[in-house]
Amino acid sequence: GLWFWWGVGGGGKKTGSLVYSFSKEGSDGDASMKAFLGGKGANLAEMSKLGLSVPPGFTISTEVCAEYIAGGNKLPPGAWEEVTAALKKVEGHMKMKMGDPSAPLLVSVRSGAAVSMPGMMDTVLNLGLNDEVVEGLAKITNERFAYDSYRRLLDMYGDVVMGVHHSLFEEALEELKEKKGVYNDNELSAADLKELITAYKDVYKKEGKTFPTKPEDQLMGAIDAVFASWDSPRAVAYRSINGIKGLLGTAVTVQSMVFGNLGPTSGTGVLFSRNPSTGENKLYGEYLIDAQGEDVVAGIRTPDPISTLQEVMPDAYKELLENVEKLESHYKDMQDIEFTIQDRKLFMLQCRNGKRTGPSAVKIAVDMYKEGLITKDEAIDKVDASHLDQLLHPQFASEAAYKDRVIGKGLPASPGAAVGQIVFTPEEAEAFKAQGGAAILVRAETSPEDVSGMHAAEGILTNRGGMTSHAAVVARGWGKTCVSGCQELSVNDRAKTMELGGKTYQTGDWLSLNGNTGEVIEGREALAPPTISGDLGTFMGWVDERRNVKVFTNADTPEDAAEARRNGAEGIGLVRTEHMFFASDERLMAVREMVMAETVEQRKKALSKLLPFQRSDFEGIFKAMDGCTVTIRLLDPPLHEFLPNGEMKDVCNMMATELGMSVGAVTEKIAKLSEVNPMLGLRGCRLGIVHPEISEMQARAIMEAALAVKKAGHTPVPDIMVPLVGSVKELEHQSNLVRRVAEEVFREQGDRVNFRVGTMIEIPRAALIAGEIAKVADFFSFGTNDLTQMTYGFSRDDVGTFLPTFLTEGILPKDPFQVLDTEGVGQLIKMAVKNGRAANPDLKCGICGEHGGDPESIEFVCGVGLDYVSCSPFRVPIARLAAAQSAIKAEKAGK
Repeated sequence: GLWFWWGVGGGGKKTGSLVYSFSKEGSDGDASMKAFLGGKGANLAEMSKLGLSVPPGFTISTEVCAEYIAGGNKLPPGAWEEVTAALKKVEGHMKMKMGDPSAPLLVSVRSGAAVSMPGMMDTVLNLGLNDEVVEGLAKITNERFAYDSYRRLLDMYGDVVMGVHHSLFEEALEELKEKKGVYNDNELSAADLKELITAYKDVYKKEGKTFPTKPEDQLMGAIDAVFASWDSPRAVAYRSINGIKGLLGTAVTVQSMVFGNLGPTSGTGVLFSRNPSTGENKLYGEYLIDAQGEDVVAGIRTPDPISTLQEVMPDAYKELLENVEKLESHYKDMQDIEFTIQDRKLFMLQCRNGKRTGPSAVKIAVDMYKEGLITKDEAIDKVDASHLDQLLHPQFASEAAYKDRVIGKGLPASPGAAVGQIVFTPEEAEAFKAQGGAAILVRAETSPEDVSGMHAAEGILTNRGGMTSHAAVVARGWGKTCVSGCQELSVNDRAKTMELGGKTYQTGDWLSLNGNTGEVIEGREALAPPTISGDLGTFMGWVDERRNVKVFTNADTPEDAAEARRNGAEGIGLVRTEHMFFASDERLMAVREMVMAETVEQRKKALSKLLPFQRSDFEGIFKAMDGCTVTIRLLDPPLHEFLPNGEMKDVCNMMATELGMSVGAVTEKIAKLSEVNPMLGLRGCRLGIVHPEISEMQARAIMEAALAVKKAGHTPVPDIMVPLVGSVKELEHQSNLVRRVAEEVFREQGDRVNFRVGTMIEIPRAALIAGEIAKVADFFSFGTNDLTQMTYGFSRDDVGTFLPTFLTEGILPKDPFQVLDTEGVGQLIKMAVKNGRAANPDLKCGICGEHGGDPESIEFVCGVGLDYVSCSPFRVPIARLAAAQSAIKAEKAGK
């Protein structure tokens, strides 16, 4: 509509554009005007348009807020006149007048921005009461109600508008209740409430304030307060935490009050049009007779279930059902509704799309499609990545049950719920698992050598590290619950104890972790297991029909590969061969022997011990992924990562004993291996060029495994990936080596398999010369973790020291290791795909960094034309959903 251009361009005429009226008879605004009317105002306008029983009122637009703040907290000219005119309309509809004791109109003043911000902006109810009006109201309704409404107004107005703290009114109320010997607020008589009003006025006096008696002054003050609250520290903090930017401000909605507390034929309630926990298509909610809205939410009295309203007020219930139908078929979503019944007449106060759990989101989406309410595409858009996340991890049966046993809180680094016994070393975690027990691994921080213990544990708790720390990334990949950066936690590895919440715990004590909230809970909490139910199966079927991008997985073991296949993976985009070396002591010994080797002969001898391990691992993975692509990355990390952690002296002694070398020789060799900056040192393809025997062993293991699996009647599809390539020559060297070894193996065995050789694009230079590299590569896989690290020049392991500041100061919009930086790193990917495909039209392109499982990043890479995304096994369903949603979005944008 037309309203838009003056709103954005600032030109055009302003008449009638500051205040929008609404009532059951119709409205000036509608749902599309969220940016100007805020979520609440736009919804009320829309509900009025649908002919729902909405109490009449008007909304002052967010533009007025912007001008108010820009003008040094003053209303722009003309705004107050429009407010007065709109108020006159409301008085006409309600046949009542503000400040008239014989027919007093009371209004509520609420805030509402375009994005809902819980608890940010404050509400004032019962505006328009003063000493005269309250007596008039008492005559029409009842005395107790009138004085109760007045004392509530004094309290709220003081707190929200005049800066007189709510607790001061609370104290006066408690004092009076004690004096009268009553426990509940509603036991106070009308006479008691009059006393309370006098006490409340004294609170104002003590604070040097006076309550405005003229209703228009009250209204003016309340509007000011809402606009000013837009810049309150709470609101500013909420917006920055949730990354909400670019809003004009808040709107103010002024609405006539309707009363649920006029006696037994009035009431108030809150309801969901379907069950928000299970998704069942049945009204879910509760109401209170003879009560005001906040009584239901405040939980002071226990409400009745909504189904009983049918007996109490059948007409109102019937109208409520009709309204719910209208709302659901209009908004095409489950609604969260607040309503009041005033003297048997139903009023709808507000509605919004209801928040729901994962299981409920899927059921509602599938049901609504089956009911013909929404299309399949709309159903796919109804479910959020976080909903699927919930469905794929075990959750606590009840989060309320353990609240008094929460002993600490960290960052919710990896979702789900975990229960187990405390262990302090990876070995203990493995021992627990081997005996069928459940362990929670507690570390100050984790390192790559802990991975076997992390895999064996049910959950991981660390004192240091953020949402992208080693522990967090590995745990998310495996779907392990992890709470990281729990700062109050202190771990004593020597004594094997941990302190948290003022208590000391030791090995074997039970602990529960909530990876969705970051809570650490003492003792064993009951779990509800994840299920891929009928609805989820149906839903994921629709998702797969819609996406144009394949979803692969990052898996290092046959078990991970099988798990990912169950989750719908269509191939493996990354096998990290080094992870296999940590799997057992025997393997680690052989790797360390290779690392410490002085001559090529010694190194080859150690590698020949590793070959059978590698081969059997690859066989297992090829079998699990029968007929699907398996992309195997050659050895990537610097060699020193395979050495034990700890004091140099201890490490040298241990290695000397282990390998039968002298301590001096070990010390000298480790000194040779040590690098100033190992992440940019001898690793990736550089390792395979300096020590070609390493790549040769790996190529042989892959080809021998592929042929063995082929003999057994399976179809292996190996893709061999050369890591960390920055020049064409590096890839040529490694590619020729792999092809040479493959031919040797094929000759020996008298059989062959098809394979491809490609590269990881993780060094910015590789992206810049992608056109040249593509002539040698069969495929590109974007390793966005390293590519982000090198493009920004951020060390991923040290980013915790400055990233939090960068995020709070708005220097970076998001953590680039979690959400792909589309402006920088994304442009390198886009360019590499374009130039790569120009040089080699058959080039297959994918992404295998952490970002492969992040919905925002997936949307970007789908748009760039990648063939697949690869993510950890547990994130596969989420990636499938994100790929479908991005296809739907792109199609809409194309239209």
